[in-house]
Amino acid sequence: MNLLLMEIAGWFGYLQRLEVRIQVIVLLAVFLGQGALRRRLGPRVPLARRSDVVIPLLLALLALALRLGGLPNGLVLLGLLLYLGWLGLGGVRQLLGRVVQQQQLQVLETRLIRPAYLLLATLLVIRVFDNPQDLALIPLGEWFGSEVTLGSFFLAVVIVYVLAMGTGPPAQGLAWVVQRGVGISDGSRRALALMIRYVVVAIGIVWALDHVGFNRTAILAVAGGLSVGLGFGIKEVFSNFVSGLWLLCEGSVRPGEVLVIDGDPCEVRSLGLRAAVLWRNRDNAELVIPNQMFFTTTTVTYTGSDTLRRTQVLVSAAYRHDPNDVIALLEDIARSEPHVLPSPAPKGLLLGYGESSISYALRFWIANPMDNVSICSEVQAAVWKAFQDRGIEIPFPQQVQYRVEGPPKS
Repeated sequence: MNLLLMEIAGWFGYLQRLEVRIQVIVLLAVFLGQGALRRRLGPRVPLARRSDVVIPLLLALLALALRLGGLPNGLVLLGLLLYLGWLGLGGVRQLLGRVVQQQQLQVLETRLIRPAYLLLATLLVIRVFDNPQDLALIPLGEWFGSEVTLGSFFLAVVIVYVLAMGTGPPAQGLAWVVQRGVGISDGSRRALALMIRYVVVAIGIVWALDHVGFNRTAILAVAGGLSVGLGFGIKEVFSNFVSGLWLLCEGSVRPGEVLVIDGDPCEVRSLGLRAAVLWRNRDNAELVIPNQMFFTTTTVTYTGSDTLRRTQVLVSAAYRHDPNDVIALLEDIARSEPHVLPSPAPKGLLLGYGESSISYALRFWIANPMDNVSICSEVQAAVWKAFQDRGIEIPFPQQVQYRVEGPPKS
């Protein structure tokens, strides 16, 4: 570790050179002052409003000026190439957008593509100051009975990170192939993709530990000590992890399922190592629920065997209307709604006799449980309009008050 600190300290000596400081000042002036330049030239030169045009043009002109002045311009050219490469990531995003879903693409870009480019840019900048191969040989110390170098440790971390962040789309693709061949459901496909990711990441961690050269006996000893700590300190985290794996294998809670949480239908967006993320459509909120909660509480699902849901709306009508006519009208209303399934057929029911009206229920089936509230609203609006057209009264409770005279005065 001391050798690494000494190497980093030696880089500052490189900055003492006049030609290096000039190039650093040029780069800082371009990236910090391009905003003021765009505002000044923008009204007269519309193309100057775009930073993807102004910055490369300024860097190219300044690099040419340094070369004509007999000064080195390697750092300026490196800055120009790195900035052009950063702009080129937009083209990569457009190409991947044709084969990767938007949500997956966003995760892939922010967690893998752009970090990988920043890592590459950092290595290119370090190469200006030092030799990366020499840095890789710097020892970091003895870990788990093995000598660990900076290069082996860095490579292991990068590989594990890439596997953890970049295996999502390939796992989705492999699960899609399995779905095409075997005919599993969409929820099972998402669960299979998640399990593939876990397996690949686990293999990557084992390979990384072996690549670094960790002593297996020492790792097993540490793992035995951690198992004791799991029983006391982080048992909840470990319980959620095991619960997540069990849920994936059992298939009772899978991405894409619709569960009822506190009376609201919620769609399972993802099932992670610690918790499941559910989406509630009535307020566009995401709920993070620990995995073990699905083992300790009763969970109602609308998509365990199929996605059909039976729902109902309640309505009242006055006593003077024939119940058979009201029930027939309710069923006709449901059959005329486009989002109500024709089969199973809607069913109208007489629930009971109230103080001022007869209570009815209209039960019908819908295809998507997440649309229950909106479809019920449409059906109830149609019921109100149909009752108005047919002259069917929806009464409200009434109270009649009588004035009672007191006893005669003596």
